[in-house]
Amino acid sequence: MFCIAGETLQVFFLGTAGAMPTPNRNPSCIMIRRGSDTLVFDCGEGAQQQMMRARTGFLVQGIFITHWHADHFLGIFGLTQTLSFMGRLEPLLIYGPEGCHEFVQSVRQLFRHRLGFPLQSIELEPDQVIQYKGYEVRALLTHHGTPSFGYVLTEDPRPGRFNRDRAIKLGIPPGPLFGRLQKGETISIRKDGTEFEVAPKDVMGPPRLGRRIVYTGDTRPVHWEWEARASDADLLIHDATFDDQERERAQEVYHSTAGESGEAAQYLRARSLALVHLSSRYTTSSTHIRDAKMYYSGSVTVPSDLVMQDIPFRD
Repeated sequence: MFCIAGETLQVFFLGTAGAMPTPNRNPSCIMIRRGSDTLVFDCGEGAQQQMMRARTGFLVQGIFITHWHADHFLGIFGLTQTLSFMGRLEPLLIYGPEGCHEFVQSVRQLFRHRLGFPLQSIELEPDQVIQYKGYEVRALLTHHGTPSFGYVLTEDPRPGRFNRDRAIKLGIPPGPLFGRLQKGETISIRKDGTEFEVAPKDVMGPPRLGRRIVYTGDTRPVHWEWEARASDADLLIHDATFDDQERERAQEVYHSTAGESGEAAQYLRARSLALVHLSSRYTTSSTHIRDAKMYYSGSVTVPSDLVMQDIPFRD
């Protein structure tokens, strides 16, 4: 049986700063809402306040940490306290690279009183997949001088287009039988006194790709290693700590420049590119956009904090 795809897919940029926050940018925090599911990727300081400002609510199923640098996880302490105050009972799952179990144990020990809900750690392996209903999240190795992952959220394939004219020609009356076929069910009909079966393949086009979002976290460019599992993304969210004048500095501290992000987007055939983790040395993003566009022909943005981007279906 097919799942009829119709879920919303939204990205909330709750924190887009580099290691140091600025008056307008919080440390790293990306929230993705897919239908009724909400996942957080990195959880920098003040994340729960950013959720309040963006009016996202706190129904978070899981938090995926890219690496254990403080600007990517300090917000977990405040968020878990807030969730406990609000009466959460459901487990909160925290995913991450090596060191995840130790980190979650530290969070538990910091609270003098028990949290009102279980806090669970899942230490991921490279290329490990977490399966959700209708989509998956895959951990891919990055290059940041410490154990680190990027994450790829990929929806399951969508059913092909329903050929209404073909169905009517086969003798299927418009109505509930159309829906059963679109859900992947084979039906029986009677035409000219003869009963026969109609399978979904008789009236449905080939399956269509689901949507895909790629988040690199902090990293040197690794796009050639990701091609098989992260290409053709609807949105690539890439580390762009520096503009291209600082390529040497980016190499020293295991980050990427805006131009390198553009190269990655072009190589991976991403449909749009969002540059994040901008160093606090920059008061404008104009050079970042310029540098990325030198290598990438698609849409380039430097999202402000609290911006929400809707990811539409491709057709």
